[in-house]
Amino acid sequence: MTDQVSRPAANKLAGALPPLLPRLELEAEHAALLDGVADAAAGVERLVSANAMPEAVRLVAHALPKREAVWWCCMCARAVPDPALPAPDAEALAAAENWVRRQDEATRRAAMAAAQRTGFRSPEAWAAVAAFWSGGSMAPEGSPDVPPAPHLTGVAIAGGVMLAAVRVTPARAPLRFPRFLTAAREIAGGGAGRMPPEES
Repeated sequence: MTDQVSRPAANKLAGALPPLLPRLELEAEHAALLDGVADAAAGVERLVSANAMPEAVRLVAHALPKREAVWWCCMCARAVPDPALPAPDAEALAAAENWVRRQDEATRRAAMAAAQRTGFRSPEAWAAVAAFWSGGSMAPEGSPDVPPAPHLTGVAIAGGVMLAAVRVTPARAPLRFPRFLTAAREIAGGGAGRMPPEES
């Protein structure tokens, strides 16, 4: 019997950085931090080292594959529970997680249907929107296809994660960003990225 060598999981944040830069809309000082950086994983670390946490979140949102990005937003939402979360937002979270587990047209459209019952003010809602924007068509079924722009999932994820960071107690955002980014790295390496829910 031959020995099997275990190989580390590929880092899903290790894709090329330059194609992502136009999507990030960085201020000049933050763009300068990424000069000469080849891959997104290294770019995230460069931004974190400069304490540019919102910019690092945006980069992760666009760099992760869409399925992993939606899951990350869901995990960030769960990490900062809202005791007063409306039922439609909870349903949007369930719909987004369902899409992560089964990426088909029915679950993609169900995610948007759930999001539309919210006020689009929660990370849960934007996770569901991101799932809908992951592919397919944005037009109603039976209409000519209107494919979403490739960057839209990242836009929704960045917005959702930022909403989670400032939820209920915005002053805790500086403590939440490192947790969220650690979870993103774990997801990028093939892990679940689950975080214990924050206690009030």
